[in-house]
Amino acid sequence: MPDDPYDHRRSVDAAFAFDLSPWPALPAARGLFVTGTDTEVGKTLVAGAIARHLRRRGRRVAVFKPVASGCRRVRGQLVSADAEFLAACADSPHTVSEITPMRYASPLAPNVAAEREGSPVDLEAIFDAYGAIVANADVVIVEGVGGLLCPISDAFWVIHLAGLTALPLVVVARAGLGTINHTLLTLHAARSAGLYVAGVVINRYPPDLLADVQGGLTVAGADDLSVLTNPHQIAARGRTGVLAIVPDEPDNSVERITIAPDTQYAIDQTDWDALAAGGAAG
Repeated sequence: MPDDPYDHRRSVDAAFAFDLSPWPALPAARGLFVTGTDTEVGKTLVAGAIARHLRRRGRRVAVFKPVASGCRRVRGQLVSADAEFLAACADSPHTVSEITPMRYASPLAPNVAAEREGSPVDLEAIFDAYGAIVANADVVIVEGVGGLLCPISDAFWVIHLAGLTALPLVVVARAGLGTINHTLLTLHAARSAGLYVAGVVINRYPPDLLADVQGGLTVAGADDLSVLTNPHQIAARGRTGVLAIVPDEPDNSVERITIAPDTQYAIDQTDWDALAAGGAAG
């Protein structure tokens, strides 16, 4: 039988080694890196709400999303709705093209979108934009694209950027069935890469179950029981804190740039300033 050309017992894929040495160090900054267990999990909403929380407390808040796909074209330019939302939440003086230096129309992983559109990902442009964004800020909120293992370029993934920024990691997770596995896998990947995990935010939690999550399993039905038990399971099995449980509200909209009051209230209960400095939440 021929030898396996990729012997998993002896070989480690270079990407999974999380070696940061091929890329330059980024400027030290105070802030948070918001990632998610999956795409469309609500990273942008949570990142924006955190930015708004800090801005309302008088901080000069920088926001940064290195690359966005699925952008719309406005007067010949690609525009990211996520960048517009983040900029509005932070009251940012930077343009959306500075906040998100690499933009693609195709709703695909960035490296795939870049190949299809014939516009390679410019990592140097990303690094330069990050340096400019954090230069005059008190705190920076970085939002990744997809999950930690989403490729920005073939060799450079979101997890590499998180490592280069050295910011505490906030993981946004779903509320329902399956989220324990997705969240623990994300936490494992983060810790394997040497990232510091600040904690988990559970997003789109059913509002009618919020009163029950601390008080016991009072709702019948497997789906409800899963949602009620998931926060404790994530905290216990993931050895991390659940920083916020954010309700699912129809008024939350990245496109309309709106954050519902109860969502902002849920975010406001955490001391993000302390977490951004590498401390514990209050």
